Amino acid sequence: MTLSESAINEILAALETGNGTDLVRQLAEFGIQGLIEAEATEHVGADKWERSIDRIAHRNGHRPRTLSTKAGDLQLGIPKFDRGPSFFPSVLEPRRRIDQAMHAVVMEAYVNGVSTRSVDNLVAALGVDTGISKSEVSRICAALDERVNAFRNRTLGHTEFPYVYLDATYVHVRDDALGQVVSRAVVIATGITAEGGREILGVDIGDSEDATFWTAFLRSLKKRGLSGVRLVISDAHEGLKKAIRTCFQGAGWQRCRVHYIRNLLATVPKGQSEVVAAAFRSIFAQGTVEEVHARWDEVGDTLETKHPKAAASMRAAKTDVLAFAAFPKAHWRKIWSNNPLERLNKEVKRRSNVVGIFPNDKAAIRLIGAVLADQHEEWVIARRYMSEGSMAELRQPRDTDQSQAQLEA
Repeated sequence: MTLSESAINEILAALETGNGTDLVRQLAEFGIQGLIEAEATEHVGADKWERSIDRIAHRNGHRPRTLSTKAGDLQLGIPKFDRGPSFFPSVLEPRRRIDQAMHAVVMEAYVNGVSTRSVDNLVAALGVDTGISKSEVSRICAALDERVNAFRNRTLGHTEFPYVYLDATYVHVRDDALGQVVSRAVVIATGITAEGGREILGVDIGDSEDATFWTAFLRSLKKRGLSGVRLVISDAHEGLKKAIRTCFQGAGWQRCRVHYIRNLLATVPKGQSEVVAAAFRSIFAQGTVEEVHARWDEVGDTLETKHPKAAASMRAAKTDVLAFAAFPKAHWRKIWSNNPLERLNKEVKRRSNVVGIFPNDKAAIRLIGAVLADQHEEWVIARRYMSEGSMAELRQPRDTDQSQAQLEA
């Protein structure tokens, strides 16, 4: 690589002033930029202004890129081309948005006084160097917040969402007002589009038992364009049920069968739980709506003598847990529980457990919002979650009275 006259003069000036630290940074910039330009030449098949039959495109300026190193922040330029395949230099390893999210959480943890030991453990897990400037913290956080906010506030009006899943996962957040660490609920909504695809609809943080919070969250989804909801799948939080009644009048409610079986087994002795669980699962192995309802009644009747509390629970929960049966059979396995959202929650927990304690709600949303944004993008390009043919069955006339009756009970 040949240095320009101006570059040589800058280096000489740095030597004369003894500014060795800045000299190292400048030399690093020159070296890495030279590697980028060399790779760009190989990529395009010709050097700058070179005439060549192998050339596949022409240079069209540079886009800025900041690279953080021990020598400081290096200001580099990535060559742009007017056509041909995209170019990204191999010397700059592209970071996924979630990696930036974790990076931002580490930096904000420093600023907000999370214990050094906890931050060091996080840094070691991520392989992030601790020698990072405050200016870089501000830059990373600001850029990430902008992307996460755009994801959380995007319009949902491009399609209808017949099925909506709602659930909450919990993280630890430092509450400066209370002077202690508290458990906060991160509520997540996902939906199945009218075409059978999956999307993440929204995320927020608050109190999962508070009907006011859930109502505000659901209203925000509707304000962004959520429509066409036929069935809401969730756990049986009273606050959440009330919010669903308020925001989705005319939609059915499916009580998650996984959450319900946990509640049911809590009413029987531990030694009998496996037998009761097996009998309960047999309900969902039936082939028709009539068989599903008949088997539910049979299991409830067999429990009456030895486990009256379990039998009473099943009588009360029948309409809620069997709401799925009013929808196409091809969808049953995917709508009778919150399992699709549970798997997403596990991924969120896996990422958030590395942090341990978030310094505030904003940091939690920053990380989790980035996780969900990445997952959303993967879902959008993936094959349909439900077939187009089965989704067409939903457009047939339906009886809305039974669906609404669940939430009126």
